Amino acid sequence: MDVIIHFAGVLFQGHPEKFLPTTNTKYFSNLLDTAKTAKVRRIVLFSFPHVEGETTPEHPATDRLDGTPNSMHAKTRLEEERLLMAQPEFEKVVLRCGMVYGSGILMIDAARMFSKYALLGIWKEPNYIHLISTDDYVAATIAAILNPKANGFYPIGDDGVQTLAEFLDAATTQWHTVRPWRMPMWMIRTAACFFERVSLLTGWRAPLTQDFITIGKVSYYGDTKRMKEDLLPELKYKTFKEGIETL
Repeated sequence: MDVIIHFAGVLFQGHPEKFLPTTNTKYFSNLLDTAKTAKVRRIVLFSFPHVEGETTPEHPATDRLDGTPNSMHAKTRLEEERLLMAQPEFEKVVLRCGMVYGSGILMIDAARMFSKYALLGIWKEPNYIHLISTDDYVAATIAAILNPKANGFYPIGDDGVQTLAEFLDAATTQWHTVRPWRMPMWMIRTAACFFERVSLLTGWRAPLTQDFITIGKVSYYGDTKRMKEDLLPELKYKTFKEGIETL
C-alpha cells in the first residue's frame, strides 16, 4: 500500500462528544502506527476549515494549527491534523474541504428529505459556507493522491461566496420542495435533542445533533490559492449556481 486516504469518524450518532475523541483521534493514531510499519509513503487526511475557528471570505482558512474551534467535530479533527504533521515518515496532505454538494451526499439528501415534508429549518443569523461540487471534490482528491508535488494544507472549495440560507433556498427551489423555515435557535436545539435521544435508544442515525448545530453556525471559508496551483487549476463548476442541477 502506497497511499492512505483517511476520511475519519462516525458522524450521525447522538452525543458525539463521548465517542469522537476515540473514533477520530485514537483510531487515527492507531492508523499512523500501522502505516509506519507498512512503510506507507503518503497520507491524505480529509479535514475542514472549521479547525481554524470562524473564517470568512475576507479572512479565510489557510494552514493554521493554532485554531480554537468550538465543536467537538472540529476539535478532534484538528488534533488529527496535529498528529499527522508531527510524523516525519510520511508525505502529508491535508484537504480542508468545504461542504460538498451533489446527489448522494448524506447531509444534502437529509436536507432534501426534510424540505419535502416542510420540516427543514435554519437559524435566523446568516453564516458563510464554502461549497464545492462532487465532481470537483473528486478531481481534487485524485490530484492529492497522484501529484508528487502535493504537500501540506489545501483548503478545498469553489469560487462562490454565499450563506447557508442562500444555498438552501436555491436547493429547495431546484428540488421543488419547501424552502427552509427561519426558526429561533431554541426550536432547532430542541429538535437536535430529540434526534439524539432517539439515536441513543435505537442506534439509528441522528440527522441533527447539538454538535452539528454548533459547527454549522460557524462561518467557514478557505483560501484556495494552493488548491488551484497544485490540485485543481480549473473548476468544473465555479459556483454552486453553475452546478445546482447536480443536486
